[in-house]
Amino acid sequence: MGGRGVLFAVTEGDRSRLLAAVDDAEVMAVVEEVEERWEPAWLVEVDKAWDALHRCLTDGTLTYDGGEYPLSHAILGGYLLHEGDEYVVSYVAPDEVRAVAAALAPLPAEWVRERFGALEFVEYDGAADEDDIAYTQGFLPGLRDFYRCAADAGRAVIFTVDP
Repeated sequence: MGGRGVLFAVTEGDRSRLLAAVDDAEVMAVVEEVEERWEPAWLVEVDKAWDALHRCLTDGTLTYDGGEYPLSHAILGGYLLHEGDEYVVSYVAPDEVRAVAAALAPLPAEWVRERFGALEFVEYDGAADEDDIAYTQGFLPGLRDFYRCAADAGRAVIFTVDP
């Protein structure tokens, strides 16, 4: 999966509409509205580092259910809202957002380097070299801050990427 990942802290109205959506088209209609608003205070771009970040926060795999909660929910975890192959939309409920924020809070950027060394990334497209590690590390502080703000506001979070 090589697309650019973005996480959005969604409003209660968007959350309700996403959870009420009956198919991928309805989910995408809400996601497109959220993306079009592009509210910098309520999003974090993780670019292509989302893949390595997810692997570091879980068990090294690029699966929806790998690793341990709550870190497993930071990127791909949670509830999968979009079931098609052309787009990924995963959802983390407000109570889970608080748990993710608490789990991310103590992690220093250096932790990413340790995880790269401790895990085997199966079928990983990245280089896993010094540049790749530094690139991935650079996104952890923003991810931590984003989840803290979303948790403080009681918002749900969606992760979106077009693989």
